[in-house]
Amino acid sequence: MNAMDWQHMPYFLAVARTGSLRGAGEQLSAMHGTVNRHICALETAYGVQLFRRSQSGLELTNAGRSLIPLAEDAEKLFLGARRRLQGLDREEAGAVRFSLTGTMAYEIVAPILTRFFDECPEIDLQISVSDHFEDINRLETDVSLRFAHEVKEDVVAKKLYPLALAPHASRTYLERHLPNAGPGGEGLHWIGWDEIDRCPNWLEQTPFPKAEVRHATTDHVMQLGLLRHGFGIVNTSVYFETIYPEVVRVPGTEIALDRSLWLLLHSDIRRTTRVRRFVDFMADNLRAIKPLLQGDLV
Repeated sequence: MNAMDWQHMPYFLAVARTGSLRGAGEQLSAMHGTVNRHICALETAYGVQLFRRSQSGLELTNAGRSLIPLAEDAEKLFLGARRRLQGLDREEAGAVRFSLTGTMAYEIVAPILTRFFDECPEIDLQISVSDHFEDINRLETDVSLRFAHEVKEDVVAKKLYPLALAPHASRTYLERHLPNAGPGGEGLHWIGWDEIDRCPNWLEQTPFPKAEVRHATTDHVMQLGLLRHGFGIVNTSVYFETIYPEVVRVPGTEIALDRSLWLLLHSDIRRTTRVRRFVDFMADNLRAIKPLLQGDLV
């Protein structure tokens, strides 16, 4: 391989991992045409076809599969060097990339971030809000706040505490629908997640197994907005009771501890001053609001 080959390798690996030019482009924040040019250049340089088109997308050829371990070794080498250099940074200034989900971002974490900005004005945050978990080992993010049962990745994981969830609805929704609901929740409905399935299996585990699931969305902010405006029931954090007076726990339901909060970062950058300062600040402030995130169970 020569120096030019290495420039194409991230694009080759992204296509191999996602199975499409568009998926690789989204992963690398590049146009799919740019991805295609890099793949064509690599195939021209080696004189072999690395991918073939199929009904499911792009599949590796034998030559492509042979290149994978070499490309991954190169990736580990360069990413390891970058992490090691970042870890030597002792300046309490510069940028920190922070990723988290919409459930946590807007009402729970945003107030903490504003306090951090005041305390550490020389540290800039590049904030990514997504349900996609950025890969810390591939340097897609520096610090990630996760809501999960466990973390299996090879990262430094600071476990905080489990969140308390309960069925919630708006006061107006309950006043309108609860008096006429059947004993199994007939007449009530949940605001769904992802695709609409009016009778999913998880309904049996709720206090309302006969209720229907409607108005599905994959956006946490939209789901919370629908909840607040009286569209149905959502199993969500008890924290929202404290900031939205129109949102209340559904009578007769119980709080349950669910997945835990985790702060994740790569071991090579935990010594970086600005990263350590941010992680410690986030952990301390999240612990301070533990009673609000665990409700009556504290």
